[in-house]
Amino acid sequence: MKLLRDTWLVFARQMALLLRNPVWVIVGIMQPLYFLYLFGPLLTKALQAQLPPGAPESATYQFFIPGLLIQLAMFGSMFVGFALVAELRQGVIERMRVTPVSRLALLLGRSGRDIVMLLFQSLVIVLLALPLGLKVELGNLALALGLLALIGLLMSSFSYAIALILRSEDALAPLLNTISMPIWLLSGILLPMTFAPGWLSTISKFIPFKWAADAARQLFAGNPGDPAVWKGLVSVAVPTLLCVIWASRKFAKSVR
Repeated sequence: MKLLRDTWLVFARQMALLLRNPVWVIVGIMQPLYFLYLFGPLLTKALQAQLPPGAPESATYQFFIPGLLIQLAMFGSMFVGFALVAELRQGVIERMRVTPVSRLALLLGRSGRDIVMLLFQSLVIVLLALPLGLKVELGNLALALGLLALIGLLMSSFSYAIALILRSEDALAPLLNTISMPIWLLSGILLPMTFAPGWLSTISKFIPFKWAADAARQLFAGNPGDPAVWKGLVSVAVPTLLCVIWASRKFAKSVR
């Protein structure tokens, strides 16, 4: 019960800070909107081979939008560590040493705020894509949002742990950019990895987000029983657990 109460207190504080400056919610959703309206139409011809014969061009959004949501979950949560570096500089984390708050709650409360913002942005993207031809059942959408929440927890935990180690924006930015680019290219988010040569497709199988993208696409296609769904959930759940344990230990060492 103490963990839940402490997590709620940290979460409420982080949400209050976010609502005081909601511009970050808008900024975080702008890049996916650019992809939706400026890049999405370019894929209608490129992805026709992935669709059943006679399928309308609007059906390409059934393939494109799930990948776009995975991208939003990855990059929307990967850079949250910058806010933690600012708190370290301001002495917020240092002052936590004199409080009895759970060290795990310091992570979960912050990640909870990141997940809420991610799910809100994802719903906005889905709603804006409906007039373009996107169709998804509510149950499958809920399961897809659960997958996105797992990715959000994974990436935010990773980002916070790295921020606690580096404690500098100058070091954090290039490291995250270096890590994110190959993950993005190998996840098949924008184009299917079936287009890739054999060696590149083999490498992509070691990227959890590739399996997550496949799972999300099956959910949006109305196939929740497809093996790709549980494979995607497992491929994300395992590293998420490991990153939460790692990040919580880093918080414990920083607020000892």
